[in-house]
Amino acid sequence: MKSVPLDQALRAEVAARLGRFDLRRQADPGTLKRAAVAIVIAEADEPGEAAFLLTKRTPKLRAHGGQWALPGGRVDPGETIEQTALRELHEELGVLASTDDILGTLDDYPTRSGYLIAPVVVWAPGVTLTPNPAEVAGAYRIACNELFRDGSPEIVAIEESDRPIIRLPLPVATVNAPTAALLFQFREVALAGRDTRVDHYEQPVFAWR
Repeated sequence: MKSVPLDQALRAEVAARLGRFDLRRQADPGTLKRAAVAIVIAEADEPGEAAFLLTKRTPKLRAHGGQWALPGGRVDPGETIEQTALRELHEELGVLASTDDILGTLDDYPTRSGYLIAPVVVWAPGVTLTPNPAEVAGAYRIACNELFRDGSPEIVAIEESDRPIIRLPLPVATVNAPTAALLFQFREVALAGRDTRVDHYEQPVFAWR
């Protein structure tokens, strides 16, 4: 797999691709609760290589304990999705980023558990991670080239839905939707420059709660 270099050229390319993307935002989520996540472009363990940040939720969390997730959470009253993503990034991983670090956003993704998730792409190459143990059991830097593995994503039919589930094989685990769907669209739009939609992908049945 070819590495993705972490440099100003990558920042400019990602910002330009997100700027051209025909974003689909749902103005009225109806019964869904708004949430936002941060897809953070940071330095990988290999210096000079781009990575994204992934967390494993602490098992103590009631709703999403033990799951693989991007930093994020519910939008508080009066917040924008960008403000929520930056706040949650700071609360969960101790990363303090600003609106100047935001490169753009991706499509809303509705979840079976009642949320409408908006992904916000954040540029934070030199961050130090300080996971909050109340929410995060582990924080990982996953090289962006791992999103381009052969056979990735895995699209699998299930009996319980007429929509296939999507999952991504990563070094730490095989990650399911919604995280898999959000990262796949990040790969396609931000890294590869392809307009790709993901809201038709299903989540595994265990996430329907």
